[in-house]
Amino acid sequence: MILARAIHFDESDQRVFHNPARTGEWCISGGFEFSNWGEADLVGKARQAFSNGWMGTETFGRVSFVAVTQIEPAERAVIATLLAQHFVEIYGAPDVDTARTVALEELDQMAELCADHAPNTLLTVARELTPAGVKEAYRVIEAQEADITQFAVHGSLDDDEPHHHH
Repeated sequence: MILARAIHFDESDQRVFHNPARTGEWCISGGFEFSNWGEADLVGKARQAFSNGWMGTETFGRVSFVAVTQIEPAERAVIATLLAQHFVEIYGAPDVDTARTVALEELDQMAELCADHAPNTLLTVARELTPAGVKEAYRVIEAQEADITQFAVHGSLDDDEPHHHH
């Protein structure tokens, strides 16, 4: 199964997000956080989180770039529980079991987004408020365009191993 992890190339996320995600934590879009937002909410660091932030599933912080990578079912189950607890604590979901359904939907959505991409592909998100609600657009940065040596998410990048280009 495929999901995406938080990646930092520099310190900028530490400055632009009120609560930056931790490097390597699994991420979802987290657009639900903004479902009731209006223009008045979109100021300062909150605007940045709204405009370009993926949500980390452990810190619930935000990150600008995520890298597509394999996730084990066991890890996915752990994240679903963390998210479910977050939904109960922050969003008033009735209980963790109910919330887990929503959490799994979020993870499925994110997995679907990542599914078409090779491991280490970077994704960014851009949100805007429209009269119909929050609109999300995604941008894909192919692994070879990025300087992949900055972040080996999984495995080695030795030259003696076969490279798969899609």
